[in-house]
Amino acid sequence: MGGLREVAAPFVVPGPTGVAIRGSLKGLTGQDEKVLRLVGGLLGSLASRDVKARCAAGLDHDSDQWARRKRALTGQSSSRWAGSVTKATHDQWALARRGQLTHIQNLQAGIEMIGCRLSLPVGSKGSKGSPGGYRSRQEWFAKSRRLHLLEERLEREQAAREAGRVRVVRGGRKLLRNRHNLQAARLTEAQWRERWEAERWFLQADGESGKGYGNETIRVTPDGEVSIRLPAPLAALANRPHGRYVLACRIRFRYRGEQWADRIAANRAVAYRIHYDVGRSRWYLTCSWQIPPVKAVPLEAARAGGLVGVDMNADHLAAWRLDAHGNPVGEPKTFGYDLSGSAPHRDAQLRHALIRLLHWAQRHGVAIAIEDLDFQAEKTREKHGRRKRFRKLISGMPVSRLRSRLVSMAAELGITVVAVDPAYTSRWGAQHWRRPLTTRTRKTTRHDAAAVSIGRRALGCPIRRRTQPPPQHRSDAAGHRSVQAASGVAGREETRPRIPGPRTRSAGAGRGAKAGDQGVPPSGSWGSAHNRSGHTAEHESWHQDSLPLSP
Repeated sequence: MGGLREVAAPFVVPGPTGVAIRGSLKGLTGQDEKVLRLVGGLLGSLASRDVKARCAAGLDHDSDQWARRKRALTGQSSSRWAGSVTKATHDQWALARRGQLTHIQNLQAGIEMIGCRLSLPVGSKGSKGSPGGYRSRQEWFAKSRRLHLLEERLEREQAAREAGRVRVVRGGRKLLRNRHNLQAARLTEAQWRERWEAERWFLQADGESGKGYGNETIRVTPDGEVSIRLPAPLAALANRPHGRYVLACRIRFRYRGEQWADRIAANRAVAYRIHYDVGRSRWYLTCSWQIPPVKAVPLEAARAGGLVGVDMNADHLAAWRLDAHGNPVGEPKTFGYDLSGSAPHRDAQLRHALIRLLHWAQRHGVAIAIEDLDFQAEKTREKHGRRKRFRKLISGMPVSRLRSRLVSMAAELGITVVAVDPAYTSRWGAQHWRRPLTTRTRKTTRHDAAAVSIGRRALGCPIRRRTQPPPQHRSDAAGHRSVQAASGVAGREETRPRIPGPRTRSAGAGRGAKAGDQGVPPSGSWGSAHNRSGHTAEHESWHQDSLPLSP
């Protein structure tokens, strides 16, 4: 067991702190779309200039500069629009800073890995925890040049972070790069331009408690009427007093509609965002609000009735239900999904698999145990080298999206989610549980065994199936040891009777060297058993309490 890292303790995952729902704006007139495009384009240009000013300020930014930026935007829009733009700018700048820190950490990990492999002899084999040396002198030389390149990048990124410089692309860097290779992106210049402009529009407003229906800038009434407070340069397009424009359509929220209606009836803050889907040529309205954090269930309460261990894979979720002692119950379940195709298709596949898993756990009234996975440090090519299939596999697993989806959906159904350390779950699960759980009618896979190990770790039980007896008591002289039996079970540490069968590996009735001394009646009791001297045993019968042993 030497060289193994310390396994972190399991914990109950906290619930979500916010809610977001979306509805389609159907039935918009040509004038409505024109107004939305003009407002989005005007506010988008203001947001781009504000991002530029915020990035130029860097770490020297303070509240006075924030106030000056907001006053400059107020004259070209309104005070509420200016507040939404500046807040979105700060969130975007903070996100860029976090991404910059992650990039620096990845560069440091790559440099450390290359330096370690360069120090090893060429062609040397690696261990289970780390790769060995490079295969050839040519590869060694190429990696030495890459090491200097990464060190130069790291030095440049660290200097930029110390100076507070970040790189922000409104509309997305991926879409920007598609402009230089339209053929590979399967887009024409006009299609790319339309998508680029739509991504850079700004049509979102933060909620305000105490105002009419929770938002003064973008307002939605209980009957679905959507109105927008137009910026000052576009006030002439208003069709209602006080510079407001009311859309001709009505919106309806099918999901959480009652919660939204109760919130706006009490004039509580609700944030809205209007966006345009170029591929479908549709307008959507997304509303969001904060919810009080749900009080987490204690870990012992989540373990009381057992739980479901879930192993996440590239194309399915492997699940197995365990009782409170860590024994697998029933048959394993597999919830498949297909992560090929567009992003909406992948998201729908993931939600469909999760809802089936949650309904199964809800029927049994148990919690769910998952691995606290994070592949950010494992995706680098410096560690896995030529294992492109493995790198592609872990890069395609939607770890963060699945975790956030599972937590939010489980909170709605009242199901507790327990996160465990993913260290050695697949390896030890296959070692200790795959073969014992395989029968003639059931073929246990490696992923099913990993689900059992995840569930046992969440329950606080060792992953291995039984505690090994001392070497001098390997033939049950000191009792049949089992970690599956609870501490309060009578006879947990007692020796077992000499019952024929594969569990004790003893000779069958009427066989063996002392076959003549074994007087076993047809009923199967041991009341007339004799000892070696031929006398009747002191006890007429022997009984041991049953133990909740695993199969």
